[in-house]
Amino acid sequence: METFLQGAADALQLSSIIAVIGGIFLGYVVGVLPGLSRPAALSVAVPITYAMSPIAAIAFLVGVTKASAAGGATGAILLNTPGEPSSAATTFDGHPLAKKGEATRALKVALYASVFGDLSATIVLILLAAPLASFALKMGPVEMVSVMIFALTFIAALSGSSLTRGIISGVLGLFLATIGLDPESATPRMTFGMIELFDGIPLIAATVGMLAFTEMLVQTQTLFAERKSGVTAARFATETNKDLSRADIFRVIPVTLRATGIGIGAGILPGLGPTIGAFLSYAVNKRMAKPGDCYGKGDLKGVAATEAADNAVLPASLIPLFAIGLPGSVSAAILVSAFMLHGVQPGPLVFEQHPRLIYGIYVSMIVASLVMLIVGRLGLTLFAKATRLPLLVIIPFVILFCVVGTYLQRDTIFPVLAMLSLGGVGFVMQRYGYSVITFLIGFVVGPLFELSLRQALIVTNHSVSDVLQHPIAMVFLAASVFAVMFFLKRKA
Repeated sequence: METFLQGAADALQLSSIIAVIGGIFLGYVVGVLPGLSRPAALSVAVPITYAMSPIAAIAFLVGVTKASAAGGATGAILLNTPGEPSSAATTFDGHPLAKKGEATRALKVALYASVFGDLSATIVLILLAAPLASFALKMGPVEMVSVMIFALTFIAALSGSSLTRGIISGVLGLFLATIGLDPESATPRMTFGMIELFDGIPLIAATVGMLAFTEMLVQTQTLFAERKSGVTAARFATETNKDLSRADIFRVIPVTLRATGIGIGAGILPGLGPTIGAFLSYAVNKRMAKPGDCYGKGDLKGVAATEAADNAVLPASLIPLFAIGLPGSVSAAILVSAFMLHGVQPGPLVFEQHPRLIYGIYVSMIVASLVMLIVGRLGLTLFAKATRLPLLVIIPFVILFCVVGTYLQRDTIFPVLAMLSLGGVGFVMQRYGYSVITFLIGFVVGPLFELSLRQALIVTNHSVSDVLQHPIAMVFLAASVFAVMFFLKRKA
């Protein structure tokens, strides 16, 4: 108890609280602007923490990560341009709500669901780090393949009205994910002699191009059509109701609870990350929709489903990091460098060697959640005013942010060209009814699925019967079969 109180005192020092607030503000800026991802922001922020104390440094970085996840929903709802890849699923219902004049209500649900998911996952981290990390340690390549198959089955759930077009979109995403070096032999595949493609198509370029830049092309087409016809349609209906009723709150509570659980699971299992967690949560909750729900057309449940899961991933991904030294997400992996910069090696011994620091980090994470709630709530009015800006102002600035954000990822022009090209592809896909989101799911899952599959084949010696010796894998495979049967029944 004495060590806990000492850690809490460190976290509640003025310098630590200022670090948290600074990280929250920086994180919101990163989250709102398309293309500026959490990993990119953390990579830039880590050197800044060199002169800070260990607790202030980690608190600052945690604030950046938490707020960028919450801030990504703002662009997704108001402009249909998610600042974060994991916020892409929020566009499904967030932007339709904004068009119906419910932008403030959507932003409120996104904020409250984000804080709830984040705070709940932080509590799980504090209480169950060691036991849950031991489960994550059992996840070998065979188990990871089964998890990926389970995730891929939900591509059909997001394929829209045409199953065929949805499958084609997902397969195209998987195909483009194979571009780059072969994970086993390091042989270039479909690189056409371009060194820039050796690392594959950048995820940020694909996400920003297929979502943000594509949306700007659609908006530009709409703007020209309105000028040609002489009839200007309102982009958003007038907001007549900005408050959440008690009925709204009770509707989203079950979804938020499920989404938080899915986000925690995606964080604990190394390799899944917030993007897959958010998409899986949306798909699961959409399949559990009740009569009267309108997922995809503007439903507060859809916003809660993605934001709660997205924000629950980071705290949960610290469970395997603290307990066994294995980061559960890209952001957690970058935090390792911050720990080592201050002489701390994440892993089982960290609880014995630095217990005061760990307890201080726990308290800082709770403080960060509360600060995020306050900052987000105060900024709602300012964010909602973005709906009043004319398209002639919004489009150039969003495109500028898309270009700058993708350029900063590698400091080269190649990601920008990839973003522009994929934006054109996304525009054509939307025009002919192919799902851009399903494409991105396949693209995100593709590299991990291929690597895990190859490793699983080696582990099982190419014998399918050996899978029976992996009970966790069997559970996920059985769940996949059930999901397919349920999907086909719903389509029939």
